[in-house]
Amino acid sequence: MLERILKLNELEDDSLFLWGSRQTGKSTLLKALFPNARFYDLLQSDVRATFQMRPAQLREECLLLDEGDIVIIDEVQKVPALLDEVHWLIENRGLRFVLSGSSARKLRRSGANLLGGRALRRVLFPLVSAEIPDFNLDRALNNGMLPRHYLVSDPSRRIKAYIGDYLQQEIVEEAVVRQLEAFTRFLQVAAVCNTEIVNYTNIAQDCGVSAKTVKEYFSILEETMLGFYLPAYTRVVKRKLMQSPKFYYFDVALPNHLLKRVPLKRGTDIYGHALEHFVIQELRAFLSYNFYDDKTLCYWRTLDNKYEVDAIIGDAEVAIEVKSSDNVTSRDTKGLKAFAEEHPDAKLIILSLEEKPRLLNGVEVWPITQFLERLWSREVI
Repeated sequence: MLERILKLNELEDDSLFLWGSRQTGKSTLLKALFPNARFYDLLQSDVRATFQMRPAQLREECLLLDEGDIVIIDEVQKVPALLDEVHWLIENRGLRFVLSGSSARKLRRSGANLLGGRALRRVLFPLVSAEIPDFNLDRALNNGMLPRHYLVSDPSRRIKAYIGDYLQQEIVEEAVVRQLEAFTRFLQVAAVCNTEIVNYTNIAQDCGVSAKTVKEYFSILEETMLGFYLPAYTRVVKRKLMQSPKFYYFDVALPNHLLKRVPLKRGTDIYGHALEHFVIQELRAFLSYNFYDDKTLCYWRTLDNKYEVDAIIGDAEVAIEVKSSDNVTSRDTKGLKAFAEEHPDAKLIILSLEEKPRLLNGVEVWPITQFLERLWSREVI
């Protein structure tokens, strides 16, 4: 079994919400970290039905536990009423809870008790390179980083089933979309726009729905953890900057499987977009797992589209450009050089498919896999 980086050591003092997209490995992780904990799986229909009919049964069963004991409720969003019982048990019995799920949307919209700060929030992402022995970059880009997908030679059927299960379980079940056909079409259009700046009007035209509906669809992807926004770096020094966010699916494989673009081939634009996506995915997980809550992850682009940098970490601390090239030239550094004119203290990095690291006009050029090793060893930030 792969060893995950997220250890949830905070549970020694606090209860936790553990969020993560389906099949990121939440249940497996929790059972490995807390093998002696009381475990309730709300995906089991009989367990779910029992608590839906009578949430108080959770309290009655947990009254037999000792202070400090750990209770895990998996897919807690299935029965929001349980959170009132959890609140009481934390306050009056000193129990510690891990409340895991793939979507907080249903909890928020139902007005459920979110425990008023009594539970910390952590996120489990798909696998990261540091968790995989003999990590293979091309395999990651084609298969994605969900454990069930990365570990098989051809995950196409699994990914297709994953997308279908998502539509059925997260969208239909929660009754958040009236026109499932339009939403399915939107998923494909969003895949075309993956790694790009979001233009709601253009996407609405392609989907045949209103811009307001498209905004709601993107909100659904974000709240059910199927996608995320990468905000623009907006601190203006000289040049006027883009303000709109980019959109990414939560896993690098999804957009290309939605559009039937696999297998990816080096040297193509599609491969380059996937490479950028993968790097953003790794950086996002790294900042979260290492508690860099004060360091935002953004992109930087001038309003005239003349200069762009794929990733800015923190307050212009690190600027990263991703190139799917095995021969980086001075021309590839122009976005980073423009950024450095306004932020001279920034560390400038290009990630590429070159075999050895080097310094090019003040810009560090790193093979992607070597950079990732340094990143997870905390040598970059």
